[in-house]
Amino acid sequence: MVARDSSLKTSDPIDRCMGGYDRELASGHADAAKQALLVSLTERPEQDWLQCIRSLVLRSHIGTAGAVLIAALKLYPDSVDLRFALAGMQQQGNQLAQAEASLREVLADQPGHVAATFLLARVLEQQGRLQATATAVRALFAHARQDMETLIQAVELLDGCGRKQDAAALCEAEIAAGSTDARIHAYAGMLEIQLGEFDRARRNYSIALAKNSQAIEWNIPLGLSRLQRYSDDSHPDFHLFRNCLENPLLSEKARTTILFALGKAHDDIGDYAQAASYLRQANTMAHAATAWSRKHWRRAADARIARPPLSIALPAPDDWTPIFVVGVMRSGTTLVAELLSRHPDVCNRGELSILPLLAQKLSGIPQGRSEAFTQAAATYESQLRQDDSSARWFIDKQPMNLMQIDLIMALWPNARIIYCKRNPRDTALSLWSQSFLDDAQGYAYDFTDIATVIKDCARVMAHWHKRHAKAIYPLSYETLTADPAAGMAALAEWLGLPPCELLTARSTSTTISTASLWQARQPVYTGSVERWRHYAHYVPELLRISAR
Repeated sequence: MVARDSSLKTSDPIDRCMGGYDRELASGHADAAKQALLVSLTERPEQDWLQCIRSLVLRSHIGTAGAVLIAALKLYPDSVDLRFALAGMQQQGNQLAQAEASLREVLADQPGHVAATFLLARVLEQQGRLQATATAVRALFAHARQDMETLIQAVELLDGCGRKQDAAALCEAEIAAGSTDARIHAYAGMLEIQLGEFDRARRNYSIALAKNSQAIEWNIPLGLSRLQRYSDDSHPDFHLFRNCLENPLLSEKARTTILFALGKAHDDIGDYAQAASYLRQANTMAHAATAWSRKHWRRAADARIARPPLSIALPAPDDWTPIFVVGVMRSGTTLVAELLSRHPDVCNRGELSILPLLAQKLSGIPQGRSEAFTQAAATYESQLRQDDSSARWFIDKQPMNLMQIDLIMALWPNARIIYCKRNPRDTALSLWSQSFLDDAQGYAYDFTDIATVIKDCARVMAHWHKRHAKAIYPLSYETLTADPAAGMAALAEWLGLPPCELLTARSTSTTISTASLWQARQPVYTGSVERWRHYAHYVPELLRISAR
C-alpha cells in the first residue's frame, strides 16, 4: 500500500486551511498560524469564513476565532450571520453591552431572526433586565407567527425568568390564532393557575385532556385539584381523577401526582380517612423515586453550624433593602410574602434560586478576595431588583435561604430576615400532603425525613440568631392567623415600612408559584391550625413528631 500525504486526505478548502493552521501551531508559531489562516481565507466566500470560525470555537481557539471574525466583518460588513456570530462571542466573553448592541443591529435588519432573539433574551436575562427580556421575545411573535417548537421555547424561557403573564399571553395569542396543539393549552393552564386565573386555567386544562390522551402525564390532574376547595364529591374532578388511575399505560410519576390530587380533594370535603389512604399511597411511591439523602442533609446542617463566621462585610446599600422570608416549607412563608407585597414600596420576587448557587460558587474562594463577593452581591441584586419596579424593599421567599444567613448578612448588612415558624405537626402534615416537582423537597414523603429537616432548620436558625439577632424576626403562623392585622402591623414596623393597611390593600403579587397558590389568595383564615388532629388516627406517625 502506498502512503498518502496527509495534506491530500480532503478536498474541503476549510480543512486545508485548518491543516496549514495546525502545522504552524504545532511548530509553536501561534502568530504565524493565525496569519497563515487569514491569508488562506482571503477571497473566499462568507460561508467559508463562518465555517472556519465555527471550527475554531469548537476547538476553544477563541482568540483566533475572534481575529478571523473581525477580518471577515471587514470584507462582509453587512453580513447578518457574521454579526450574529460576533454577538455570540461577545456574550461568551461576558461583554454583555457589546453583545446586546450587535444583536439589536441584527434584529433591526431581520426582526424575525429567531436565534438572535433568544440570544438577546439570554443577554438581558443575565443582567436581570427581565422586563426587557419579555419585550424582546414578544417582539418576535408580534413580527410573525412562529412554529410550535419556537413558541414553546419562548414560553419556557419567559416562565423560567418569572415573566408568567407574558408567557401566558403568548399561549393565549396562539390559541386565539386557532392552534389545536394540546401542549399550548396545557402550558396556558399551568401559567394561568399561577396567575390566579382559575376559570381560564380549568378551560385550557380540560381542552388539553380532550385533545391528547398523553395530557394526563403533564400534571394536569394535580393542577386541577389546586384550582379550588371542593365542597363535596359530586364535583366531576373526583370521577376524572379516579378514571385517570384506571389507565393501564399511566406512568408511575403521573399515578403518584393523581393520588396526591385525590388526597387533596378528599381532604377538602373532610373525608380524612380516604384522604389519608390516597396520600399514603402517593408518598410511598414518591419516596421510592426520590434521591434525597437524610445523611447528606444532616452533614450540610452540621457544616453550617460548625462554619466560622465570615470575616467579610460589604457596605450596605442605601437605597434598597432585601427581605428574606425563610423557614421550613409550608410554615407560612408564602402568606407572609404575599401580605407584605401589598405594600406599595415592597416587591415580592417569589422563590429565587440564585442565592444558593452563588453561595456554592463563593464557598471555595478566600474571603480576602472581596471582589468575588462584591460581584456575587451585584449579580444577586440584578436578579432581585430587575428592571420593572421602583420599590424600596424586595422579597426573596426561598425558604431554604435559612442555610445562607451568614452570607446574606455579609453581602447585605441591612438585610431583614423573617423566620416563619409553625406547629411541627401541622407543617409535617402539610408537607406530606404535597407533590413537589423538585427533588430538593424529597424529604417531604417520609415523616422521619420531615422531622429531621424541621429539627435541623430550628437548630440552624438558633445558631444564626446568636450571631444576627437584630436582623431576624421570628413569626409564628398561629399568632399571625389569629390576629393578622396586629401581626402584620408589628412586622411592618420592624421592617421600617411606611404605614399601610396591608390586609385591605390590593395585592401587587400577580404570580404565586408554590403549592399555596389558591390558599394565599383567600382571606387569612385559621382553618389550618391544629389540622393534624384530623389525621392523628389515620397517620399515627404525626404523634411521634414534637408538637413544639
